[in-house]
Amino acid sequence: MTDNAKQDIFFHLRELRQRMLIALALFFFAFIAAFFFAKPVFNFLMRPLTRLLEDQAGRGMIYTAMQEQFLTEIKLAMFTALLIALPLMCTQLWLFVAPGLYKNEKSAIWPFMIATPILFYLGASFVYFIVLPVAWKFFLGFEQAKDTAHLAIRLEPKVGEYLSLVMRLVLAFGVCFELPVLLMLLVKAGITNAEALRKKRRYAILIVVIVAAVLTPPDPLSQIALALPIILLYEMSIWGAVLMAKAARRKQRAS
Repeated sequence: MTDNAKQDIFFHLRELRQRMLIALALFFFAFIAAFFFAKPVFNFLMRPLTRLLEDQAGRGMIYTAMQEQFLTEIKLAMFTALLIALPLMCTQLWLFVAPGLYKNEKSAIWPFMIATPILFYLGASFVYFIVLPVAWKFFLGFEQAKDTAHLAIRLEPKVGEYLSLVMRLVLAFGVCFELPVLLMLLVKAGITNAEALRKKRRYAILIVVIVAAVLTPPDPLSQIALALPIILLYEMSIWGAVLMAKAARRKQRAS
């Protein structure tokens, strides 16, 4: 290996370290800011459940360990910091990769860099506004009023368990909504194409149903709410692959 090659490697390693340090610093400052607003953020995440119980006095959440509420706010601050810093961290990744790309490669990749956080936030919003109200209403349906023959069964969720469930749903939907980005990258790299995606549609649907059953709570409404949008995104990816193939043929004819 020549001295110039070694210098290039060391330069890229230093550049990578610098970008990673910047990304960690962004996450750290976002965590500090999010920690001071952890309680309002938690109240915001509780709102889908609060709306369902607003006409019932005395309803609330509990924590059974002395440190549970504090640790829950720490976990929530880290989760919020990740959501805030995600676009900035993607920007640092792009700034590291972009100088080594040709102009046509940059124009091909930057739409995926923009689409990644947008689709993640779209999945998170879908969970909050669509899935959570439906899922919480389903689970509240198992409550039982007290009468002469039966004791009352009432939901008293723990703050830690509630937050863990919400975070799991947000991350699951956010990551699954990245499916078009992954498939379009595979198409762009020539690994697959629209015809192959069509032929594997039935297997893709089966995998989506299995993933939805694993990642969501064990109720059919939540599983359907995750499976249907992912299947729709898969179909949109097929159309996107068709459009990319047409654009590539037009460019080839023009050249």
